[in-house]
Amino acid sequence: AATDGQCTESRRQKTPPSQTQKAQDRLMALAYIGLGSNLSDTVAGQELDSRAQLNLAIDSLSAHPHILVSKRSSFYQTPAIGPGEQPNYINAVAQLDSQLAPLDLLDPLQSIENQQGRVRTVRWGARTLDLDILLYDQLIENSERLTVPHPRMHERGFVLAPLSEIAPDLCLPNGENIQQLLANCSMQGIVKL
Repeated sequence: AATDGQCTESRRQKTPPSQTQKAQDRLMALAYIGLGSNLSDTVAGQELDSRAQLNLAIDSLSAHPHILVSKRSSFYQTPAIGPGEQPNYINAVAQLDSQLAPLDLLDPLQSIENQQGRVRTVRWGARTLDLDILLYDQLIENSERLTVPHPRMHERGFVLAPLSEIAPDLCLPNGENIQQLLANCSMQGIVKL
C-alpha cells in the first residue's frame, strides 16, 4: 500500500490462480465502475428500490464470464443533481478485473442498465440505474461513446467518497490523488449508509 500521499496505479495483471477457471489466465485490466440509482422499478416481476437495483447490477456484473467484481464500496445516499425534483440517489463504486477492452466493457454495462429499466430521455434525469466506467487501468480515452477517466468524477463527492473507500491510494492517469480530490470536493448532503 502507498503511504504519505503516494499513489497506487491501476494495473494489468495475470488472473490470480484461484480465478483461472473463470478468466482463463489472461491479462486483466483494472476498472472502477460508478453505480447510481434513484428510481424503483419492477424487474422480473419484483419491485426493486435503489439499493436493490445496485445489488442486482453488481450480481449481473459478477455473472459475466469476463468480469470479476473484486471490491465494492458501501452505499452512499446523495442529493440528486439534475433537472426538476428528483429522489435522492444511492451511489457506490465497484472495482472490476476484466478481460474486456473499454468499449467491450461498456456494452454489458449498458445492457444491464437496459435490463433494469434504464430510459435515456433527459440528461441527468432520474434513473433506475446508471453504470459509468470511471477508470480503466491508466487509460485516457476520449471517443464518441466513452471518455475515460470519467470527465466529471473529480468534482463529484458521490463518486470520490466510495472510490476512496475501496482504493484510498489510487491516482488518476494525470497523477491526481483520489484523497486530495476528495478533500477538495463538497460532501454536502452525502451520507454513507
